[in-house]
Amino acid sequence: MDIFKSIFTINDGLASFGFLICMAGSLLLGFIIAVCNRYNNRYTKSLSFALVLLPVIVQAIIAMVNGQLGAGIAVAGAFSLIRFRSAPASARDITSIFLAVSVGIANGMGYIGIAVLLTIVVCIISIILSKTNFGAVRDNERDLKVVIPESLNYEDVLDPVMRKYTTRHELVRVKTTNMGSLYNLHYHITLKPEVSEKKFIDELRIYNGNLEISCARPDSKNDSERI
Repeated sequence: MDIFKSIFTINDGLASFGFLICMAGSLLLGFIIAVCNRYNNRYTKSLSFALVLLPVIVQAIIAMVNGQLGAGIAVAGAFSLIRFRSAPASARDITSIFLAVSVGIANGMGYIGIAVLLTIVVCIISIILSKTNFGAVRDNERDLKVVIPESLNYEDVLDPVMRKYTTRHELVRVKTTNMGSLYNLHYHITLKPEVSEKKFIDELRIYNGNLEISCARPDSKNDSERI
Protein backbone atom coordinates (compact mmCIF):
# COMPACT_ATOMS: atom_id res chain seq x y z
CA MET A 1 0.00 0.00 0.00
CA ASP A 2 2.91 2.33 0.67
CA ILE A 3 3.99 1.88 -2.94
CA PHE A 4 0.60 2.99 -4.26
CA LYS A 5 0.54 5.86 -1.76
CA SER A 6 3.88 7.11 -3.06
CA ILE A 7 2.62 6.89 -6.63
CA PHE A 8 -0.25 9.29 -5.96
CA THR A 9 1.56 11.62 -3.57
CA ILE A 10 3.83 14.45 -4.69
CA ASN A 11 6.21 16.48 -2.55
CA ASP A 12 5.33 15.54 1.02
CA GLY A 13 1.59 15.79 0.99
CA LEU A 14 0.39 17.05 -2.39
CA ALA A 15 -1.94 14.10 -2.97
CA SER A 16 -3.74 13.21 -6.15
CA PHE A 17 -6.91 15.11 -5.14
CA GLY A 18 -4.97 18.33 -4.57
CA PHE A 19 -3.07 17.76 -7.78
CA LEU A 20 -6.34 17.41 -9.69
CA ILE A 21 -7.62 20.66 -8.19
CA CYS A 22 -4.45 22.43 -9.32
CA MET A 23 -4.80 20.83 -12.76
CA ALA A 24 -8.40 21.98 -13.11
CA GLY A 25 -7.38 25.49 -12.08
CA SER A 26 -4.55 25.48 -14.62
CA LEU A 27 -6.87 24.37 -17.42
CA LEU A 28 -9.45 27.02 -16.56
CA LEU A 29 -6.91 29.82 -16.29
CA GLY A 30 -5.18 28.65 -19.48
CA PHE A 31 -8.51 28.84 -21.29
CA ILE A 32 -9.08 32.37 -19.96
CA ILE A 33 -5.61 33.42 -21.13
CA ALA A 34 -6.27 31.94 -24.61
CA VAL A 35 -9.60 33.80 -24.88
CA CYS A 36 -7.98 37.04 -23.72
CA ASN A 37 -5.19 36.66 -26.28
CA ARG A 38 -7.77 36.25 -29.05
CA TYR A 39 -9.44 39.57 -28.16
CA ASN A 40 -8.68 42.15 -30.85
CA ASN A 41 -5.52 40.26 -31.79
CA ARG A 42 -4.41 38.03 -34.64
CA TYR A 43 -3.98 34.48 -33.43
CA THR A 44 -3.48 30.93 -34.61
CA LYS A 45 -5.18 27.70 -33.63
CA SER A 46 -1.90 26.17 -32.46
CA LEU A 47 -1.14 29.15 -30.20
CA SER A 48 -4.60 28.90 -28.62
CA PHE A 49 -4.02 25.20 -27.92
CA ALA A 50 -0.62 25.98 -26.42
CA LEU A 51 -1.98 28.67 -24.11
CA VAL A 52 -4.67 26.31 -22.77
CA LEU A 53 -2.32 23.37 -22.17
CA LEU A 54 0.91 25.14 -21.19
CA PRO A 55 -0.16 26.00 -17.59
CA VAL A 56 -1.11 22.36 -16.93
CA ILE A 57 2.18 21.03 -18.26
CA VAL A 58 4.28 23.55 -16.34
CA GLN A 59 2.22 23.00 -13.20
CA ALA A 60 2.81 19.25 -13.34
CA ILE A 61 6.57 19.69 -13.76
CA ILE A 62 6.85 22.24 -10.95
CA ALA A 63 4.75 20.06 -8.63
CA MET A 64 7.08 17.12 -9.21
CA VAL A 65 10.36 19.01 -8.71
CA ASN A 66 9.22 21.46 -6.02
CA GLY A 67 11.69 21.48 -3.13
CA GLN A 68 14.39 19.60 -5.05
CA LEU A 69 17.16 22.01 -6.00
CA GLY A 70 18.95 19.70 -8.42
CA ALA A 71 15.79 18.73 -10.27
CA GLY A 72 14.70 22.36 -10.43
CA ILE A 73 18.01 23.38 -12.05
CA ALA A 74 17.67 20.52 -14.54
CA VAL A 75 14.14 21.60 -15.49
CA ALA A 76 15.26 25.23 -15.85
CA GLY A 77 17.99 24.03 -18.23
CA ALA A 78 15.45 22.04 -20.22
CA PHE A 79 13.17 25.06 -20.52
CA SER A 80 16.11 27.16 -21.75
CA LEU A 81 16.39 24.80 -24.74
CA ILE A 82 12.77 25.27 -25.78
CA ARG A 83 12.33 27.19 -29.01
CA PHE A 84 9.02 27.85 -30.71
CA ARG A 85 9.66 26.83 -34.31
CA SER A 86 6.36 28.07 -35.73
CA ALA A 87 5.92 31.53 -37.23
CA PRO A 88 7.54 34.24 -35.11
CA ALA A 89 5.22 35.49 -32.40
CA SER A 90 4.25 39.07 -31.74
CA ALA A 91 5.12 40.78 -28.46
CA ARG A 92 1.55 40.24 -27.22
CA ASP A 93 1.70 36.52 -28.00
CA ILE A 94 5.01 36.21 -26.13
CA THR A 95 3.44 37.99 -23.14
CA SER A 96 0.54 35.52 -23.14
CA ILE A 97 2.98 32.60 -23.25
CA PHE A 98 4.94 33.94 -20.27
CA LEU A 99 1.66 34.50 -18.41
CA ALA A 100 0.64 30.89 -19.05
CA VAL A 101 4.03 29.67 -17.76
CA SER A 102 3.74 31.87 -14.65
CA VAL A 103 0.26 30.55 -13.92
CA GLY A 104 1.52 26.98 -14.26
CA ILE A 105 4.39 27.66 -11.84
CA ALA A 106 2.06 29.27 -9.29
CA ASN A 107 -0.42 26.37 -9.48
CA GLY A 108 2.38 23.82 -9.30
CA MET A 109 3.54 25.38 -6.02
CA GLY A 110 -0.02 25.40 -4.68
CA TYR A 111 -0.63 29.15 -4.95
CA ILE A 112 -3.93 28.88 -6.81
CA GLY A 113 -5.20 32.21 -5.45
CA ILE A 114 -2.14 34.03 -6.77
CA ALA A 115 -2.54 32.33 -10.16
CA VAL A 116 -6.19 33.41 -10.37
CA LEU A 117 -5.38 36.98 -9.32
CA LEU A 118 -2.47 37.18 -11.79
CA THR A 119 -4.62 35.93 -14.66
CA ILE A 120 -7.51 38.31 -13.91
CA VAL A 121 -5.32 41.39 -13.46
CA VAL A 122 -3.16 40.80 -16.56
CA CYS A 123 -6.14 39.91 -18.79
CA ILE A 124 -8.14 42.95 -17.68
CA ILE A 125 -5.18 45.28 -18.25
CA SER A 126 -4.51 43.67 -21.63
CA ILE A 127 -8.13 44.17 -22.74
CA ILE A 128 -8.15 47.79 -21.52
CA LEU A 129 -4.91 48.58 -23.40
CA SER A 130 -6.28 46.93 -26.54
CA LYS A 131 -9.65 48.70 -26.24
CA THR A 132 -8.03 52.12 -25.83
CA ASN A 133 -5.66 51.42 -28.74
CA PHE A 134 -2.72 52.16 -26.46
CA GLY A 135 0.62 52.41 -28.26
CA ALA A 136 -0.85 52.26 -31.76
CA VAL A 137 0.86 54.22 -34.50
CA ARG A 138 -0.89 57.29 -35.89
CA ASP A 139 -3.02 56.88 -39.01
CA ASN A 140 -0.74 59.08 -41.11
CA GLU A 141 2.50 57.19 -40.37
CA ARG A 142 3.84 55.01 -43.17
CA ASP A 143 6.72 52.72 -44.10
CA LEU A 144 7.79 53.78 -47.58
CA LYS A 145 10.02 51.71 -49.87
CA VAL A 146 11.17 53.21 -53.16
CA VAL A 147 13.41 51.70 -55.83
CA ILE A 148 15.53 54.19 -57.80
CA PRO A 149 18.26 53.79 -60.49
CA GLU A 150 21.88 53.86 -59.35
CA SER A 151 22.47 56.99 -61.46
CA LEU A 152 20.41 59.09 -59.00
CA ASN A 153 21.75 60.51 -55.75
CA TYR A 154 19.60 58.67 -53.19
CA GLU A 155 20.50 61.10 -50.38
CA ASP A 156 18.35 63.98 -51.62
CA VAL A 157 16.67 63.00 -54.88
CA LEU A 158 13.25 62.57 -53.22
CA ASP A 159 13.48 65.55 -50.87
CA PRO A 160 11.23 67.88 -52.94
CA VAL A 161 8.39 65.35 -52.88
CA MET A 162 8.96 64.56 -49.21
CA ARG A 163 8.80 68.22 -48.18
CA LYS A 164 5.60 68.67 -50.16
CA TYR A 165 3.66 65.69 -48.79
CA THR A 166 5.18 64.82 -45.39
CA THR A 167 5.77 66.52 -42.06
CA ARG A 168 8.62 64.13 -41.24
CA HIS A 169 10.68 61.72 -43.29
CA GLU A 170 13.64 59.61 -42.26
CA LEU A 171 15.77 57.40 -44.48
CA VAL A 172 16.38 54.34 -42.30
CA ARG A 173 17.90 51.85 -44.73
CA VAL A 174 19.53 51.74 -48.16
CA LYS A 175 20.00 48.47 -50.02
CA THR A 176 21.41 47.74 -53.46
CA THR A 177 19.56 45.29 -55.67
CA ASN A 178 19.58 43.89 -59.22
CA MET A 179 23.37 43.43 -59.28
CA GLY A 180 23.91 46.91 -57.86
CA SER A 181 22.04 48.71 -60.64
CA LEU A 182 19.21 49.82 -58.33
CA TYR A 183 18.88 51.32 -54.84
CA ASN A 184 16.11 50.17 -52.53
CA LEU A 185 15.32 53.05 -50.12
CA HIS A 186 13.34 52.50 -46.92
CA TYR A 187 11.79 55.57 -45.25
CA HIS A 188 9.73 56.19 -42.12
CA ILE A 189 7.38 59.06 -42.99
CA THR A 190 4.48 61.02 -41.53
CA LEU A 191 2.05 62.28 -44.17
CA LYS A 192 0.57 65.76 -43.91
CA PRO A 193 -3.14 65.94 -42.96
CA GLU A 194 -5.57 65.58 -45.86
CA VAL A 195 -2.79 64.53 -48.25
CA SER A 196 -3.75 62.19 -51.10
CA GLU A 197 -1.58 59.11 -50.85
CA LYS A 198 -2.18 58.36 -54.53
CA LYS A 199 -0.89 61.77 -55.62
CA PHE A 200 2.13 61.31 -53.37
CA ILE A 201 2.97 57.95 -54.98
CA ASP A 202 2.32 59.30 -58.49
CA GLU A 203 4.91 62.07 -57.97
CA LEU A 204 7.39 59.55 -56.59
CA ARG A 205 6.94 57.49 -59.76
CA ILE A 206 8.07 60.48 -61.82
CA TYR A 207 11.31 60.68 -59.85
CA ASN A 208 12.09 56.95 -59.78
CA GLY A 209 11.20 56.19 -63.39
CA ASN A 210 8.05 54.21 -62.52
CA LEU A 211 10.01 51.55 -60.62
CA GLU A 212 8.60 49.67 -57.64
CA ILE A 213 7.10 51.67 -54.73
CA SER A 214 5.58 50.30 -51.52
CA CYS A 215 3.71 52.47 -48.99
CA ALA A 216 2.14 50.72 -45.98
CA ARG A 217 1.18 51.29 -42.37
CA PRO A 218 3.93 50.20 -39.94
CA ASP A 219 1.56 47.74 -38.21
CA SER A 220 0.54 46.00 -41.44
CA LYS A 221 3.14 43.29 -40.73
CA ASN A 222 1.00 41.16 -38.46
CA ASP A 223 0.36 43.60 -35.65
CA SER A 224 3.95 44.62 -35.01
CA GLU A 225 7.54 43.90 -35.75
CA ARG A 226 8.04 40.22 -35.06
CA ILE A 227 10.27 38.96 -32.27
